[in-house]
Formats: sequence, C-alpha cells, structure tokens
Amino acid sequence: MLFDPTIFDNLKVALENQIYDLDNLDERIRVVDRVDKLDMAVMSREFALQFVLAGAEREKCVKAEIKLDTTIRDLATELLELQEGDPPGCRLRLLYHLSVTDVEVQCRQIEEAVREKWGTELLLTQKLSFIYGEESGRYSNTVELRFNRRIDEEQMNDLPELLEHMILTLEALELL
Repeated sequence: MLFDPTIFDNLKVALENQIYDLDNLDERIRVVDRVDKLDMAVMSREFALQFVLAGAEREKCVKAEIKLDTTIRDLATELLELQEGDPPGCRLRLLYHLSVTDVEVQCRQIEEAVREKWGTELLLTQKLSFIYGEESGRYSNTVELRFNRRIDEEQMNDLPELLEHMILTLEALELL
C-alpha cells in the first residue's frame, strides 16, 4: 500500500521549503527557531517556524512566526475518508513578537501597520506580558493574526504571497 501524506504533512513541507529558501538561498530572513510537535495526549500536530529579517539586530529585532496545526478530528476525517461534517484542514496562524514601552501609542501603530498589509478580514490580537519584579518598563507583545477558516492543499499556491506579506509586515514593524 502506498503512503499518502496528510494535508498537514504536505503544507508543512511546502512551508518549510519556502521559508528555508528565503533563508538559505535568498538570504532575506534568518530562521531562529523551529517546532515540530506531536501531542500524544490529544493526538494533535503543530509545526512552527520563527524568523527575523536578515541582518536584524538581535536585541531589538521583531520575530515573525508561522504556525500550522491540526487536530485528531481533522486527521481522522482525512485518513478515514469520512464524508460527514466539515472537510479536513489545518489552522494557520501568523505571529509577530516584539517589545513595546508605550502601550497605547505603539499598540495602535502596530495594529495600523498590520492592517495596512493584511486588511481587516483576519482576527488580530495583541497580548502584552511582562516579568513581575522587573522594572524595565518594557512589555513583550505577541501580535497574532488568525484566519477565519482552516486551510488545505487548495491554498498551497498562496503560500509564496503569504510569506511575502509576512516579510513586508516584519519590515514595517521593524520601522516602528
């Protein structure tokens, strides 16, 4: 019997190849972290790559992250070729990690910069955190963009444009 990769596997490989090409061949970004996780407790999968602009200062740089995950429901629906319910797919999330000092001003600027690149269709959240006891006046800000539907191989051709938008957003956030 021939093994047919899952939607998750196909998207993961496509994302991985394109991002590493942007790092190794084009030298536009530098991959700084990678996660490839199988959660045996709930039988889910997650893949994430985190990157920065090539040549970005380590201390101040904004990090971009792309996350792809899927659940046991999607995997079972696909592998068992079930026809009922929603078609199988994966959730795709885009994140940007940066630090802010003036929450009211900078978070508004961040939202405007992200909306300028992505529009208003994606759900955008900003989560601020700090380490209690440290009086640095800096907050870690995780900006997350979520798509309102799951993706599958039909969106494979959209990945280069998606990654280009991620890089353009990363460049815009670096200027703030």
